[in-house]
Amino acid sequence: MTVVLAVRCEDGLVMAADTQITESNRGMSYPAPKLHLLGEHAAWGGSGARAVLTDTKAAFDDSAGAILEATDVGRAMQECVRPVLQHHYDNFIVDVPGEHVPGTPSTYVLAAGYAGDDPWIVEINPHAMVGRYEDIGFHAIGSGAPMAQQAGALLAHFRMTERPVRYGVVAAQRVLDALSYTSPSVGGPFDVIRITPEGTHQLDDDEIGEARARVTRWTELEQAALDELFD
Repeated sequence: MTVVLAVRCEDGLVMAADTQITESNRGMSYPAPKLHLLGEHAAWGGSGARAVLTDTKAAFDDSAGAILEATDVGRAMQECVRPVLQHHYDNFIVDVPGEHVPGTPSTYVLAAGYAGDDPWIVEINPHAMVGRYEDIGFHAIGSGAPMAQQAGALLAHFRMTERPVRYGVVAAQRVLDALSYTSPSVGGPFDVIRITPEGTHQLDDDEIGEARARVTRWTELEQAALDELFD
């Protein structure tokens, strides 16, 4: 199971993802990064066919500057991803003699970043359609997305769009931790990237540990508030 999510805050964006890759047809599971930098002011992650994601990364690496400087970032990303999807759809062999081929090359891409001082969150779906989510402030893709969206909805009253990005880091960590408890196939370690108009920063292990400690403090404060609800 994969989950890649993006959170918008008052002064920045956060992208986070699990790192567990599962190849059910081969009975294999292994860690691999799902988040990648897109130039100096954005990051992206994907869910779906590994071959498509590999080609997408190459396309983004070649066109990162043009994407970030485009008038319409979503359209620029679409122009990179659509030919990759079309190529794999055209060349996908559905019926392999003697072997069951599960799924299709369908792939979702989620990216977040800044165009000047303006934040954006863009999804490209398997039909190469563009979705924008910076106004909502939260989005997720992957097979774990429905649970992530539910967790995001449960945290909506904390108004992350009105809080500094350090709160978004903790919120993203809390969502991933919740998914790891309910879905063992959402595996760590987790990747978290903080994005501001000044640039991107990928959290190291110590910073992830600090975020997890703040998640613990957050839940303890909620428990204390609940204990006093009827006093």
